[in-house]
Amino acid sequence: MTTTTTTTRRLSPRQRAQRLRWAQYALLVVAAALAIWLADWPAIYKAFLRPDLILAAVTGGLFSALWMTISYTAGAFVLGLVAGTVVALMRLSPVGPYRWIASAYIEFFRGLPAILVFIAFSLIAIPFPGLQMPWEPYGTVWLALGLVATAYMAETIRAGIQAVPKGQVEAARSLGMPAMVASRKIVLPQAFRIVLPPLTNELILLVKDSSLVFVVGVSLTHFDLTKWGRAMANSEANLTPLVVAGFAYLLITLPLSTLVRRMEHSAEKAH
Repeated sequence: MTTTTTTTRRLSPRQRAQRLRWAQYALLVVAAALAIWLADWPAIYKAFLRPDLILAAVTGGLFSALWMTISYTAGAFVLGLVAGTVVALMRLSPVGPYRWIASAYIEFFRGLPAILVFIAFSLIAIPFPGLQMPWEPYGTVWLALGLVATAYMAETIRAGIQAVPKGQVEAARSLGMPAMVASRKIVLPQAFRIVLPPLTNELILLVKDSSLVFVVGVSLTHFDLTKWGRAMANSEANLTPLVVAGFAYLLITLPLSTLVRRMEHSAEKAH
């Protein structure tokens, strides 16, 4: 017993960490084996993985729903990026009212659940009868998602602008370059290179938030992946279409996540 205690005490911190890591791996393998052994695979297969419904989903509107999800996300991202840049510049403006408006906007839409924004747009005909968004249903979805995206992107872009060394701006101003020109040609290009990974993360979040489109009510031809998967799951009384929709989301988000990791790795190497 004394020998064992002495050996344990002689282990270096690295050795102890390695033993702990291997113990965690073993525990994970045991837990996975138990889950596989105890699971009711025939029931799982019947409820979530029916091959006939997978084929029906792939050939029955999956790619149309996938395209709609990408369209909703892309439009909202562009709107959020443009408006977020404007709000970020207002947030940093020396003019007090601009800062107050930008701060109020950011705090309001960052604190508000996105689904409430969609609900507000679905009820907009009550206070404004006859009002119609252009390019429906794209216009409503882009604006609802874009308003929320603007608040988050504005804070991200603001952080990127503040990370640009002030000496570069001062040097440009000393050469007679106007403030707006210095911001457009010197500050913003560098800021966007800094915030590109977090902006890509915002894009991933927008992909998932596009599932809230069901709130505003869209026709069958404009279903996003979640709405399409729910509709088909209800008609077939089976959850396989929702599983297919989930994998379709992964087709979008996993490459984006990989891109974020590569950009972050490249940024670390550059520093």
